[in-house]
Amino acid sequence: MRNIAAREKSAIKKRAQIIRLLSYIKPQILLFLLCTLFALLVNAATIIKPYIIKYVIDEHLVTGHPDFRIIRLMGMLYFGLIVFSSVCEYAQTYYMTYIGQKIMYRIRNQLFEHIQKMSMSFFDKHSSGRILTRLTNDVEGLNEIFSGILVDFFREILMIIGIIAMMFAMDYKLALISISCVPLIALVTFIYRIAARKNFIKMKAMIAKINGFLAENISGMKIVRIFHREKEKYDELLDLEQEYFKLSFREVILNGIGRPVVDIINNLTIAFLIWFCTRSVLNSSLDIGVLYAFITYIKQFFEPISALSEQYTTIQSAFISSERVFEVLDSTEDQEKLYEGRPIDRLKGEIEFKHVWFAYNDENWVLKDVSFKIEPGETAAFVGATGSGKTTIISLMARFYDIQKGQILIDGRDIKEYRLSDLRRQIAIVLQDVFLFTGDIKSNIRLKNNSISDADIVKAALYVNADKFIESLPGKYEEEVKERGCTFSSGQRQLISFARAIAFNPSILVLDEATANIDTETEMMIQKAMKEITKDRTSIIIAHRLSTIRNADKIIVLQDGRIMEIGNHKTLVANKGIYSQLCSLQ
Repeated sequence: MRNIAAREKSAIKKRAQIIRLLSYIKPQILLFLLCTLFALLVNAATIIKPYIIKYVIDEHLVTGHPDFRIIRLMGMLYFGLIVFSSVCEYAQTYYMTYIGQKIMYRIRNQLFEHIQKMSMSFFDKHSSGRILTRLTNDVEGLNEIFSGILVDFFREILMIIGIIAMMFAMDYKLALISISCVPLIALVTFIYRIAARKNFIKMKAMIAKINGFLAENISGMKIVRIFHREKEKYDELLDLEQEYFKLSFREVILNGIGRPVVDIINNLTIAFLIWFCTRSVLNSSLDIGVLYAFITYIKQFFEPISALSEQYTTIQSAFISSERVFEVLDSTEDQEKLYEGRPIDRLKGEIEFKHVWFAYNDENWVLKDVSFKIEPGETAAFVGATGSGKTTIISLMARFYDIQKGQILIDGRDIKEYRLSDLRRQIAIVLQDVFLFTGDIKSNIRLKNNSISDADIVKAALYVNADKFIESLPGKYEEEVKERGCTFSSGQRQLISFARAIAFNPSILVLDEATANIDTETEMMIQKAMKEITKDRTSIIIAHRLSTIRNADKIIVLQDGRIMEIGNHKTLVANKGIYSQLCSLQ
């Protein structure tokens, strides 16, 4: 009973999936119907051609009194049908490719837009390689089904129906002999279907693993070089590739077996038909033209069957790809509601944590009963050992994650009440690990925000002393930035990220180990500019170098996810506590 229920559930799911896939054709329905018409015209021409040859043989060649005028007309008609079907087939291919590309464009954009709205916990649970596979391989896997197979599938079925109808119209006995092989083909297809699906699922999973491995190792190539792990990483990829090769080779074997088996059945059917009809042809009870037509129709009959068996491979792949794409699109548990809630024009910058508890997994608490308050315009600093929860506090403030217990208030309101897109627009974070996008310096500071003018970009660069190195470059603010800013030093990338944060004019500025990669001279220059940078905005600094936070209005000391001390530099040193010990160590 369980197996029956599971099969019924699977069938319902598959039907829903097919309907969902077909819904993407709606905007292109007129072109799709035109392609279907072209396919029907190609079918009609293909079915008529053997009948023309049969007519010429039986009515003119065999009689011994051929009418060459009619034969010439039939030849011209035959040639015309070839040209006509070729034109229709080209038009069908052209428009179906167009439809397929339009649908791929829509699905890929829809998928990327959906992924952009996912919370950080989604990216914690799914590797970049797996997500990339959904956007590339799986979306491309749907391309073939929309670029022709969908129309071809109906075309082949209609071709089979049309051929069967023509055969029965000429001779029902020979027609029954010709289609007697269908149950055998159905059995072969059923066996192939089970084996192919299992293999495809394994292949898709392995592609995701390989993509993840490559993305990770290309990003971490410097570490691989530093520790001379090239051979070990190559061997690791080789193991993955060998497993993928086995699965791919199994697919080749399955495909290779399917077509020859159908061809064998085809030739056996033709041989049996010729044997069966030999006596009838010899005693003139069966026209030789009819036999020729039946042999041709049987070949044509098996061509769409062979095509369908090959298309089944692609259809299986497309269905598995669609399952993986829809799995992401249907994942709403981790999706953020960016545009719901109370709109924000400008924040004053008052931040308060009230008995906040937070864990990334279950109850493995990273923050434990954390409470503090930062007044508007204050500069607050968080210090503590690695893993004490400093960066987590920043992530919670911007609602990259939601807390399990307690409350986080900004300007006296729970941050869950605010519109998320507006909240994040008011908080600029400068990270230690700077990410630059491919483009130029100007586009990396502006980040497609058209409200930031070129003058604002130059002004922001001046504030953080980034203008000196930018002006020294050949292209200045239009200097090319390659992937992740690999042609710039760590300090230069950090200065660009400072300029980016200032250009967005946030209410709250967060510096998370932001001066760690900057030389002492540049750091001193930024420290001098900090008064201007932090003016009229709340600033939060996370730093291991305590020299950078001496002038902070409030220093909050964390240990094992709990707040141990709060005060300014002078007070905390006088208390002889954890902060005083850290100062002595440095």
